[in-house]
Amino acid sequence: MQPTFSKHILGDLILSNRIVMAPMNRNRALNNQPNALMTEYYAQRSNAGLIITEGTAPSPNGLGHARMPGIYTKSQIQAWRQITNAIHENGGKVFLQLMHTGRVGHTLNAPAGARVLAPSAVAATGQVWTDKQAWADFPVPQEMTIEDIEATKYEFTEAAVNAMTAGFDGIELHAGDGYLFEQFLSPVTNRRTDAYGGSIANRGRFLLEVVSSISEAIGKDQIGVLLSPYNMTNDMALYDEIDATYKYLAEQLNKQGVIYLHLQDRSSLGEPVLPAYLRQTIREAFHRTIISTGGHDLRKAEQDLTHGVADLVGFDKLYVNNPDLATRLRKNYPLNSILDFSTLYTSGERGYTNYPVYEEELISA
Repeated sequence: MQPTFSKHILGDLILSNRIVMAPMNRNRALNNQPNALMTEYYAQRSNAGLIITEGTAPSPNGLGHARMPGIYTKSQIQAWRQITNAIHENGGKVFLQLMHTGRVGHTLNAPAGARVLAPSAVAATGQVWTDKQAWADFPVPQEMTIEDIEATKYEFTEAAVNAMTAGFDGIELHAGDGYLFEQFLSPVTNRRTDAYGGSIANRGRFLLEVVSSISEAIGKDQIGVLLSPYNMTNDMALYDEIDATYKYLAEQLNKQGVIYLHLQDRSSLGEPVLPAYLRQTIREAFHRTIISTGGHDLRKAEQDLTHGVADLVGFDKLYVNNPDLATRLRKNYPLNSILDFSTLYTSGERGYTNYPVYEEELISA
């Protein structure tokens, strides 16, 4: 059997294959509320060994994107429960990705009273979409006080507990793509002079303290962490200590015993390549499951799994227009090559739940 289609043990979970549906923001959560359309979308894709959901805010302050779901109210928890039930009924497993947008959010995308917070008052260059005023410049964020940091750690911990209440198999902390955790990790965006800024250990403190708090609340076997070294999305920049920063994080997260590290390589989108030597450094430092995501097809997935670069492989955009992707790959069916980019982040079913499985394509043809 090809390694891609072999089973994998992830803590107490047995994954039916090594294909991960990687997290992708799809912006269908009207009023930040998960809904029936999202239930259908995730249920269609439960052929993956593991689904990692789109970024989900732990609090109103984390709601920087339009129509981004949250998991901090009872109604949100109940709605997510419908989604996890549908995935589990189809034999799938699912982790909720917790994501706080930090400085790359906007109050126009959040309820009244929400704030745009970041480690330092350093605005990102660029704009964010808002349904109220179309494109808007990124604002100058408020530098987080120690009280803000403590409150945000609590919000992440409560959101993780809520995720387990909603039936998720675990949670993933999004510490890449220029969002709040990576804003702390980078000296370009973190200019603090207290215990959360300066040295590598200080810049990594916020993430590691959140992991520790969540571990106490739900257990370390329910926690994964996404990292994207060499990321330049959301106005991030390269810096001299990148390699040392991620080596340190891999060592510390290994000590904390999180269930997996999710490494994201964005070179297929035109960003710098995640160097092979850094992958190897992280592989040697972290002894549990590693997920590799970034422009994979079946050939690249087989290579990563065979060479030990990764234990699981994430597929992202291929899962948008191929809801039965794992089945197509396993049975060597042709992939649907038609992808409507104009509907990736809209609010309806078009370009979301209306892509056919292979059998439907045959009938249509």
